[in-house]
Amino acid sequence: MTSTMSDDDRHREKMAKRKAVQDAEVASKNIEKGLLIVHTGPGKGKTTAALGLVLRMLGRGHRVGVVQFIKGAWDTGEARALKTFGDRIAWHALGEGFTWETQDKARDIAACRNAWEQARALMADASIRLLVLDELNIALRYDYLDLDAVVAELQARRPDLHVVVTGRNAKPALIEAADLVTEMGSVKHHFSAGVKAQEGIEF
Repeated sequence: MTSTMSDDDRHREKMAKRKAVQDAEVASKNIEKGLLIVHTGPGKGKTTAALGLVLRMLGRGHRVGVVQFIKGAWDTGEARALKTFGDRIAWHALGEGFTWETQDKARDIAACRNAWEQARALMADASIRLLVLDELNIALRYDYLDLDAVVAELQARRPDLHVVVTGRNAKPALIEAADLVTEMGSVKHHFSAGVKAQEGIEF
């Protein structure tokens, strides 16, 4: 027997079934909690994605915090833009550059410890709903901070605080503790073709 259903009817029926499955999946989720999110991997966009969440949270009327562990020397477009939100964002660029730039391990460790103390203060601030710990993974990779202590404090944060940790080479203990881990892959990068860091793209 030949079907009399048109392509549009078949599509509509298929999408109705898919919607029912999706709706049931969404309805089954009933937990609301602060998330520990990790953006890692060799690809570009880890900090950019975290700052997208900052904008989303600001758009919902909440206060946010950003602590940059390694970056700090650059005058970035995102810092300029986000500072226009005034006291709704606590922005702390406390890094002194990448370790190969400072070439001073003791200074790097001191800067990272200072940044971590600021992060702890923001975690304790009940008005902050989202906290970005930018390049914390780098500080942990070089053992500038105690991994176990950092992970323990992140896990013990207040229940409604979302924290995003960025940087390459996330430690397995942090990945295990996280609720969401995204690894940015690098398929192709313009740096390899000799293109320099450009305003509005890299900073």
